[in-house]
Amino acid sequence: MTAPYSGRCACGAVTLAISAEPMTTRQCWCRQCQKIAAGGPTHNAIFAAEAVAIEGTLASGGWQAASGNTLTFHFCPACGTQIYGQSSARPHLKTVRFGALDAGHGLEPEVVIWTDDAPAWAQIDPARESWPQQPPAQPPAQTPAAPSTPPSGT
Repeated sequence: MTAPYSGRCACGAVTLAISAEPMTTRQCWCRQCQKIAAGGPTHNAIFAAEAVAIEGTLASGGWQAASGNTLTFHFCPACGTQIYGQSSARPHLKTVRFGALDAGHGLEPEVVIWTDDAPAWAQIDPARESWPQQPPAQPPAQTPAAPSTPPSGT
């Protein structure tokens, strides 16, 4: 499937409408994700924040990451379904949990991160790009410089 994507929490009180393709998709084995995912990894699609429309009331919690950034996770207060996470370093992005998306979304993780934190029993797909911790941030998109014109009269 391709955009638009839709989703909802388990009780239906929170709904999502996403108008763009994800910038990337990840499986995360960091300890914080293992805590909110009952011991396994989270599976996430990272979208531009403005592409994600959410209706319904959300609750949130947070923690300080090893980077020093604050990570905030947003969930349905009625049923507890994880909806998305967001880093204080990247407020322009929303990391939507695969489980909040409607069935048939067709997304799968492109990258596996924080493999150093994965338990010994974790099955990490060797065909996927993987990082022992957080991968480096992508550089912001650069605006191409205007072509220079040679001086006249030469």
